[in-house]
Amino acid sequence: HANRSGNSSIFPPPGLPTPAGGNASECDCHEWHYRIRAGLVQNVVSKWDLVCDSAWKVHIAKFSLLVGLIFGHLITGCIADWVGRRPILLFSVIFILVFGLTVALSVNVTMFSTLRFFEGFCLAGILLSLYALRIELCPPGHRFMITMVASFIEMAGQFLMPGLAALCRDWQVLQAVIICPFLLMLLYWIVFPESLRWLMATQQFEASKELILQFMHKNRMTTESDIKGVVPELEKEIARRPKKVCIVKVVGTRNLWKNIVVLCVNSLTGYGIHHCFAKSMMGHEAKMTITQNFYADYYTMAGIALASCLAMCPVVGFLGRRGGLLLFMILTALASLLQLGLLNLIGKYSQLPDSDISVLPTKGGMSDSVKDKFSTAFSIVGMFSSHAVGSLSVFFCAEITPTVIRGGGLGLVLASAGFGRLTAPIMELHNQKGYFLHHVIFACCTLICIICILLLPESKNQNLPENIPDGEHYTRQPLLPHKKGEQPLLLTNSELKDYSGLHDSAAVSDGISENTTANGMKSM
Repeated sequence: HANRSGNSSIFPPPGLPTPAGGNASECDCHEWHYRIRAGLVQNVVSKWDLVCDSAWKVHIAKFSLLVGLIFGHLITGCIADWVGRRPILLFSVIFILVFGLTVALSVNVTMFSTLRFFEGFCLAGILLSLYALRIELCPPGHRFMITMVASFIEMAGQFLMPGLAALCRDWQVLQAVIICPFLLMLLYWIVFPESLRWLMATQQFEASKELILQFMHKNRMTTESDIKGVVPELEKEIARRPKKVCIVKVVGTRNLWKNIVVLCVNSLTGYGIHHCFAKSMMGHEAKMTITQNFYADYYTMAGIALASCLAMCPVVGFLGRRGGLLLFMILTALASLLQLGLLNLIGKYSQLPDSDISVLPTKGGMSDSVKDKFSTAFSIVGMFSSHAVGSLSVFFCAEITPTVIRGGGLGLVLASAGFGRLTAPIMELHNQKGYFLHHVIFACCTLICIICILLLPESKNQNLPENIPDGEHYTRQPLLPHKKGEQPLLLTNSELKDYSGLHDSAAVSDGISENTTANGMKSM
């Protein structure tokens, strides 16, 4: 990004007029001298003079990557449910190498922006396929831990990025250095197999049998050790045709589509309001940043994200997915409302002669410096909690979406996150006009999300749903456990069938065993 690794200051040479008031239409400059304070010696802004009349092209370059990510998540998610996670991963890695290295050879900003779109598209396929594989390969007790390990590795890359920029010095070299490690991911085709869970859920029993035999061969096991008789059962079902499902089928469900929509709105709100807090902390007007140092600002934001990931581990472990998401959303809403309302009210009523706040030592009540400190504190809390909201929404959606449409469900929630991130360059393109209204809208969304989160099921220590009926049986449960001897207001699926006298017929039609859990999922 030019604004991160660039941090350019533009100085017209002597004898040329200085741009008046930032108005591009009045700029008569024909030559620019750049002084880049940190990171790269040359970036895309200095290479193609993306200033004055051409400054808007920088925002288009940012748009292109995010729009590519959005389309990539939507399209590769649906394709992953039809052809599998492994082929999507392989083709995405191959094409990101092609497009990523070609970006470094761009001759103009149009070529740069176009190639960045396709780079984002391929990056989305890699992120989505790896996320789905991690969820489907892990047992219930380790899914969140493995996801957090992946997040910490991502954070490590974020911390290393300024150092790489300082070493590479040129943006084209940096682009090549970032893309080259994807060559190692070509080995994933050899190391990682296709998701056996997805093969079984889509009734591809012949491929499932071959994969199980490969596992048995690598583990030096014989067919006699197959105590449960899985292989003979698969041989009986090999003649059945594969049954693949598209995410569009979720429209006809009763509960599943609501859960996915709620998590998509949570993801959009979390990533969208995160930009509001970041701009408020760094100064959304033409001010200096809080530390007046690029590296300090960068590592401050990265440190907040790291602290958020660290806090999610004990909170989700103790409160569960739904309780943790609710807690972080409440913190986000409080930080937003206090920042928008409380400071303005204090500044307004402290100027009244009969106000109790008028005893403050400043003439007009609370000084601007004190208000800025409070605003910065609320922004840090908001960035901390909103980052957790966005990450938990994606993870939660991956758990409650059935295996047959998990790619499509992940694509929807990740695309919603992309729309939230897209608000940042949109606001920059409009020179932060409408910033306050933008923040107010997302603050209202947090209040709506708090109510909607209560409608979600709890997926902690639950088996992943395999098909759409399994996903429908994830029912909403009380946030707090019932007291001993207290009669719950809502009956579970198994209790409802026993009460209605239709237990046997319903169990045969739905394929539900008697030992159902609180969420209606079979315990193993």
